[in-house]
Amino acid sequence: MANLKIPRVIKMPIEVQATDALRDAIVSGSIAAGERVTEIQISQQMNLSRATVRTALHQLAKEGLLTLVPYTGWTVISLSAHDVWELYTLRSAVERLAGRLVASTITPAKIERLDGAMDRLVRECERGDVDRIAEADFGLHHTIIKLADHGRLAAQYALIEQQVRMLIRSSDAFDPEAQILKLDQHRPIVDAIRAGDVELAGQLSEQHNLVEGEKLSARLKALQEQALLEEPTATLRPARKRAALG
Repeated sequence: MANLKIPRVIKMPIEVQATDALRDAIVSGSIAAGERVTEIQISQQMNLSRATVRTALHQLAKEGLLTLVPYTGWTVISLSAHDVWELYTLRSAVERLAGRLVASTITPAKIERLDGAMDRLVRECERGDVDRIAEADFGLHHTIIKLADHGRLAAQYALIEQQVRMLIRSSDAFDPEAQILKLDQHRPIVDAIRAGDVELAGQLSEQHNLVEGEKLSARLKALQEQALLEEPTATLRPARKRAALG
């Protein structure tokens, strides 16, 4: 009997499903940055026990997406200009190392996986869905991290990867032209890695993060200075279809 092309059903604990759903809502902006959420509110809306929701909220706090304010509750993070600076400088260093490592150990199998991630970004750019483009963008960077075959590097990246997803969406929201430039920004990195050019792969990976990160940070600083008198603690509220302050 021929095998049917039927996707496998993946069984996941309810806590994992709740965490995934809440994570996607935060990263996509469905739950806005700076918004306060409660266990009761979420458990009622998701029809889950408070214990399940509590487990999910604590996991998202570990990922840097939520903070627990004493006597107040859970709050979705808002990325300040300083947060953005910390993320893009750290990310640039980690991804520089990853690019160098992959280029120095490039194989046909790694090229196939790298090309697959790049092809996905090309397809999503052609389709034009901003959310899917952002996820394909992150997916390419994440693929390079995994291809480095460096366990400790991957573990460190895992600590910030959800915030990186928010960073990418926020950058895209502030700069609509970023969607058009996606392929021009990423193709040279992929080509350098495929060619085994260690120095160039590292340099381009670092430069991409520094340039894009500084652009976002500068825009945010300008907005914060503009709103300083009215809202001294103005922060970035990322990842809706358009970036918003307040």
